[in-house]
Amino acid sequence: GEKRRSHPISGAYLRQERVVRYRFIDGEKPLFPLGLLCRVMRVSKSGYYLYARGKSYVLSVPKARLAEQVKETFYLHRRRYGARRIAAELRAEGNCIGRAAVRTLMRRQNLRAIQPRRFVPRTTDSRHTIEPSPNLLLELENAAQRPRDVIVGDITYLPLQSGKWSYLASWQDQFSKRIVGWAVAERMTDDLVIKALEKAIRSGSVTGGTIIHTDRGGQYVSNNFRALLQAHKCRQSMSRRANCWDNGVSRKGLRVQRVEVPPGEESGPRSRVAVGRETELLKPTVERHFKVASKLPGLNASEPGGSFEMT
Repeated sequence: GEKRRSHPISGAYLRQERVVRYRFIDGEKPLFPLGLLCRVMRVSKSGYYLYARGKSYVLSVPKARLAEQVKETFYLHRRRYGARRIAAELRAEGNCIGRAAVRTLMRRQNLRAIQPRRFVPRTTDSRHTIEPSPNLLLELENAAQRPRDVIVGDITYLPLQSGKWSYLASWQDQFSKRIVGWAVAERMTDDLVIKALEKAIRSGSVTGGTIIHTDRGGQYVSNNFRALLQAHKCRQSMSRRANCWDNGVSRKGLRVQRVEVPPGEESGPRSRVAVGRETELLKPTVERHFKVASKLPGLNASEPGGSFEMT
């Protein structure tokens, strides 16, 4: 049969907000049947009647409640959560809602998440003459079969109010995606990564035979760092030259931490306190947004490797 076509006058109005279409219907109602106008404007008659009575015509009561929850979650996390992670938060609270619906509700309320700055300090300096270790993750297929098989490390930056930077070294279990050790300092020395790894060792997250994978930064080829690995019978692995993808898992996790931790205080010791306080406050949600960022299936505390802690 012949394809149904919209009324030609409706084209411009269909690109407008719903309230504009309702106002158009108000103006044309004396000349055309209400049912025809609603069909042409692609709105429901019930929605128009709600508008005419001065009630909520854009969202139903359940949707209006969800819109408020989206807004509350957005500001609870200081405008740092996007649609994907807000949807994960709301589902964890028992709401049935997807990323697309959250994105629509955010757009209607003009909610836009803060993005990380484009400029980043250089956190990897591989311009040294020390022989790097081979990439064991390429040599061993599916190296991370269980927790403590592979620990991946990286360094990222934390901006301070003074305009200076603090640096965060973090170690992540590649199997469970847990952050097993971290440390903050004003300088990127080998002591920074050693302190972070010592936390992972004390928590039992590193054992003899664990593969310690990093980029080719100078901190990881220092005598002190390699002596620590040797003392605990760990195997060192390094990414290939100029290949950022080899260390992508840890970099993704560190990016989430950098966005989540707000600017700290003016001095190094005070910034460590501020970061530690923020980490404590974020414990209930850090695990969830790491899973979302890594696009992982949900883990829970009863599953092997599903527990989570910040050391």
